[in-house]
Amino acid sequence: MRKITMKFAKEKSQFKKILKDFSGTLDVGVSATDRQWVVKGFIDAFRNIYTISADTKIVSKILEIHLFPQILEFATNAGYRIVLADHQNYYPDITFVSAKNESVKFAVDLKTTYRLPWSPEFCNGFTLGSHGTYFKKRDEKKNIQFPYNDYTGHFCLCAIYSRTDSGSIDETKMFSIDKLKSIVSVVKDIQFFVCEKWEIASDKLGSHNTANIGSVFFMQDLLDGNGAFKKLGEQWFDDYWMNYGGIVTVSGDKITNLRGHLKYRGSNPDLAYPVKSKPGEPKQWKNRTEGRPDE
Repeated sequence: MRKITMKFAKEKSQFKKILKDFSGTLDVGVSATDRQWVVKGFIDAFRNIYTISADTKIVSKILEIHLFPQILEFATNAGYRIVLADHQNYYPDITFVSAKNESVKFAVDLKTTYRLPWSPEFCNGFTLGSHGTYFKKRDEKKNIQFPYNDYTGHFCLCAIYSRTDSGSIDETKMFSIDKLKSIVSVVKDIQFFVCEKWEIASDKLGSHNTANIGSVFFMQDLLDGNGAFKKLGEQWFDDYWMNYGGIVTVSGDKITNLRGHLKYRGSNPDLAYPVKSKPGEPKQWKNRTEGRPDE
């Protein structure tokens, strides 16, 4: 397995602390006193406001734009310059480069998801980046801003929110500027936190059609950094995901779970932290939300 470099361990520890502290201040700038998101929609030159969709991709992008001035100020005050991804599909969203030592780089991905309304102690989960080429070939630059090995640490700045009940939102309605306060926000109760990527990772894919690492779903495990690799550390996270689906047992089965991987490596399968499964949507809830937009 790859050994985790400790060359800039002090810098990593300091960056993690200040990034965590910073995440605890973000809700003030994006939430009103009633915990609704302060973004109500978008405005045209005629001062008309159009409400936005609760589609996760739309919420994620607008929230990212909303946060960027605060992130830029944080970076400057902390002694870092920001490098944004050159292309939309590049990892990470933001690279923090130390002004004192440009060899010190931190990858920060902005991640958003929503609480499950039928089981709010769980969320819909995050995708934590690819386990493909740049993750495996760590000295190359395919779909990544800098080679993976150039980064001292890999962090996720996460936002979890609750969706407003669809009955309160009319996406077809236009409002005049004087009606701003009457517009119901599409999301509310936004909670921010920071973890290293490996800390919240599961041993399952984050999406069915791409090679993305999935997160855990249980809210408290996310907030505490209790992912599948909690008892093992980042080196096991790297080893597992660099070899995901590439190890075949003598019986011809591909290994796609952490317990099987540990057993194959001659380690204790019980070291895999027990991850709670995401509860499915109850039938009665599906009936309530029929006709809502697809994810």
